[in-house]
Amino acid sequence: MTEPVRLSKCVAEQLRCSRREAELYIEGGWIRVDGQVIEAPFYKVQEGVTIELLPGATATEVPPVTLLWHKPAGVDGAEAILSADLRWNIDPSRLATLQRHLLRHTQLFSLAPEASGLVVFSQQRGTIRTLTENGHKLEQEYVVEVAGEADAHALERLARGYTHRGVSLPKAKASWQNETHLRIALKGPKQDDLRQLCEAVGLRLLGSKRIRIGRVSMAKLPAGQWRYLADNERF
Repeated sequence: MTEPVRLSKCVAEQLRCSRREAELYIEGGWIRVDGQVIEAPFYKVQEGVTIELLPGATATEVPPVTLLWHKPAGVDGAEAILSADLRWNIDPSRLATLQRHLLRHTQLFSLAPEASGLVVFSQQRGTIRTLTENGHKLEQEYVVEVAGEADAHALERLARGYTHRGVSLPKAKASWQNETHLRIALKGPKQDDLRQLCEAVGLRLLGSKRIRIGRVSMAKLPAGQWRYLADNERF
């Protein structure tokens, strides 16, 4: 009985192309083995399997992508699961989900475990560099759940900048969404800033959800799911 061999070798022999071209076909999701798309060039196949090249196939590099994830509260961002079945089913992007899109990401704008909301994962060097170096300049918007009562001028004080217990807090634009929820927008918040901003005006922070980073909004993305950053979206 013959030993199984790498799929890339079989594709190269069958298509009479280079091993690198074979790898690109496979990584691009263009190869089907016994009716199943396989995206791993190192996948081992037995003699006699049916290997098909799908229509429209091109042997090109899979471009890097940026993903937007709605982190649920109570989940550590390091535990993010970026699997194909957790892609938002109405993601407006026309990109086909490839296994290569879900690997080797840098997580940006992480959140504390108890917080929820928009987190960025990127493979794109330019995006990673820009958000790492200039992320503090981007306004982030949160919806925060609070308890307690604040006086009529509390939110105006936050907009001017505030010092709470000797700590200078960032200026924040805040407005009431309803009786228990505030919308707060500020630049480059540190992990504890939202709690301290709330405490500074007599409120107790119960929970927070980030809904926007710069010009990119989480919108209706469900908790635990992800979508691609669209070509026309800019932070």
